[in-house]
Amino acid sequence: MPNLLAASTSPYLRQHQDNPVHWQEWGADAFAQAAQRNVPILLSVGYSACHWCHVMAHECFEDSEVADMMNSLFVNVKVDREERPDIDAIYMDAVQAMTGRGGWPMTVFLTPTGEPFYGGTYFPKPSFMQLMGGITEIWRDKQDDVAQNVTALMESLGRTALISPAESYDADALLVSGLKAVASNFDPTWGGFGTAPKFPSTFAIDLLLRAYAERKDDTTRTMAQTSLDAMAAGGIYDHLGGGFARYSVDAQWLAPHFEKMLYDQALLVRVYTHAWQLFGDDRYAQVVDETLTYLLRDLTHLDGGFYSAQDADSLDADGHSHEGAFYTWTPQQVSEVLGADSDKAFQWWDITESGNFEGVSIPNRIANRTELLRPDDIEALRVRLFEARSTRTYPGLDNKVLTEWNAMMLASLCEAATAFNRPDWLAAAQRNGLFLLNNLFDGHRWLRSWNANGTPPARHQGLAHDYVQVVDAMTRLAEATGQTQFITAAIATADSLIEHFWDPVNGGFFTSPNDAEQLVVRQKDLMDNATPSANSSGALALLRLAALTGNSTYHDHARQIFALLARVAPSAPTAFCNFMLALHTSHVGITQVVVTGDRPDLLAHVRSSWRPSVVLAWGQTYDSPLWQHRAPDLAYVCRDYACHKPSVTVDDLRIALATTDSI
Repeated sequence: MPNLLAASTSPYLRQHQDNPVHWQEWGADAFAQAAQRNVPILLSVGYSACHWCHVMAHECFEDSEVADMMNSLFVNVKVDREERPDIDAIYMDAVQAMTGRGGWPMTVFLTPTGEPFYGGTYFPKPSFMQLMGGITEIWRDKQDDVAQNVTALMESLGRTALISPAESYDADALLVSGLKAVASNFDPTWGGFGTAPKFPSTFAIDLLLRAYAERKDDTTRTMAQTSLDAMAAGGIYDHLGGGFARYSVDAQWLAPHFEKMLYDQALLVRVYTHAWQLFGDDRYAQVVDETLTYLLRDLTHLDGGFYSAQDADSLDADGHSHEGAFYTWTPQQVSEVLGADSDKAFQWWDITESGNFEGVSIPNRIANRTELLRPDDIEALRVRLFEARSTRTYPGLDNKVLTEWNAMMLASLCEAATAFNRPDWLAAAQRNGLFLLNNLFDGHRWLRSWNANGTPPARHQGLAHDYVQVVDAMTRLAEATGQTQFITAAIATADSLIEHFWDPVNGGFFTSPNDAEQLVVRQKDLMDNATPSANSSGALALLRLAALTGNSTYHDHARQIFALLARVAPSAPTAFCNFMLALHTSHVGITQVVVTGDRPDLLAHVRSSWRPSVVLAWGQTYDSPLWQHRAPDLAYVCRDYACHKPSVTVDDLRIALATTDSI
C-alpha cells in the first residue's frame, strides 16, 4: 500500500506525504489491515512546528532502509496531535506511564484493536531499527507479555473517567493552596516557575494578578511582574516582529525552541493585557500591540481565520535548515543592514561576535529587562532590521484553522480590543467569529479543523476543548460588540456541549462526544497544561454565560465541575491554575452590568479597569432577566439579577461598581 497522506488537510501529515513509509491516517482501514496481517500498528504522533519531529523524520522516515522495515513489520499511522488531541492524550498517557516522560514526536506500538503495549518519543535511526526488531520479536513470541502490558496500561488510561466529585470543598482553602504552590515554585531571579525548560505558565501569572488586585500586596506583584518582564525581555519573545515562541530551554528565557504557536499568543496577549490594566505599564501595552500585529500580519487567513503555528526551523543563507535561522543574527548581518548605526543595535539587542546561541545571537533585552520601550532611534533600527529579515526564507506555516485555538485567540482579542479601545482589533475579532460560525459550525455541532486545501475544508468532530472555548469566545464577542448573534451562538454551543459531552455519573465533560468513534478509552481533560483543560475552561465559560442569560442549567453544571476538580486539584495545585481562576470567579461572585441605549461613556467606564468577575450586556437585547424592565440610556449594576438604582452618570456607575466589585 502506498503513502496515503497527500489528501490530508493537516500540514504536518502532508510534510510526510513523500516519505517511503506507507503512512496512512488514523481510521478503521488501518486497524483492519493490522488485524488481517496480524501485525502491530506503529503510531507516530507529532505536529508541524515540532523541531524534533523534523529530526526524526529526516533520520528515520525519509530513510529507505528504515521505511522498508516499517512497511514490512507494521501498519504505519500518522496523527497530527493538534487535529486529534483526543488520540494524542490517550497514547501520551500510555507513554508517560511506561517511560516516566513524554513529548513529541511520540512513537507508540498498538495492538490491531488500538491498545498500546510499548512506546517512547524520539528515536535515532539505530535505536529505532533495534526497537522495531525487538517489538516484532515480542509480538511474535511473547503475546502473554503484550497482554500483560495492555492490561496494566488500560487500567491507567481510564482513570479520569472514574474520578468522583468531592462531597464538599473549601474554596478559600483551595485558592490559598494554589497561591502557595505557585509561590513555592517561583524563580525570584529569572521569573517564571520551576527550572529549565520554562513555559510561560500564564494561568499561574493570572492567578497572581487576581490575588494582587484583591490584596494589593507587593510580594504577589513582584512575582507577576518579574515573570512578565523576564519573558518579554528574553529571546522567547521576538523583539523585531512580535509574538512568543513556545518555551525556553534555559532558566533565563534566552533560547527558545523557536516554534510560534497560536495558543501561546492567545494566552500571553490575555495576561499582558490584564497586567497593563492593573499596573498601567506601557511596556506591557507594547507587548500586546506587537503580538497582535504579528498575529494579524503572519497568522491570519484572508477571511479572518487564524492559522495554527510557524515552524521552529527555516533555511539559512546557504539553503540549510536550522532551528531559529530566521530569527538569529551575526554582527556582520546587522552591519550589512544598518551600517554606521550597527553599534546601537549591538548594544540594545545583545548582538555579539561570540553569540548566545550556537555561534549566533538571539536578540534580547535580558540585561535591561524592564527597559523594553524603544526610543525613536532604536525603533527606526528595529524597522530596518525587520524589513531585512522579511527577505529571508520564512519558517514553515501550519495553515490549518483549529476551532479551539481560534476561540482562545478570539476571546483574548476581544479583551484587548475593549481594554485598549482598538476598533481595528475588534473588527478582526468579529471577522474571526464570523469565520468560525460560517466554516466550522452547522448551528448545533462544531468541527475541529479547517484548511483551505481540504476537500471538504472542515474535518474532524469537535471535541470538548473546542466547544468550551467557543462558548467563552462567543460570550466575550457578544460583550465586546453588543450583537445578539454571538450570544445566540454561545447558547447553542453550550447546549450541544452539555448534550454530547456531559458525564451524568461523576460530572464534568468527556473529551470526545457520545456519538464519536469509540477509542480504547473515553477520557476527561482535567489538568491545565500548555492550554487550559476542557473542564476548567468549561466551568468558567458556563458560569459567565449563566450570569448573562439567567439559565441556571449552565450554573449547575459549572458547580458540578468545581466539585469534580476539587477532588484532584489538592494533589497538584499548580496543574489546576485555570481551575483556580474559575473557582475564584464563582467564589467572589459575578457582577452583572447592563448598559441600555446609546451610552458609550458608561461602556467605557466599565471597560476602563480589569474586572474579571464582571459580565456586560449592552446593544441588542436578548432573552434574559438582565434585560427585563429596563429604561433606556442607563447602567444597571446587579448581583443575581438584583440591581442597584440605575446609574445615570459615570460617577453613579463608579459608586455602584465600587459597592459590588468583587476585586
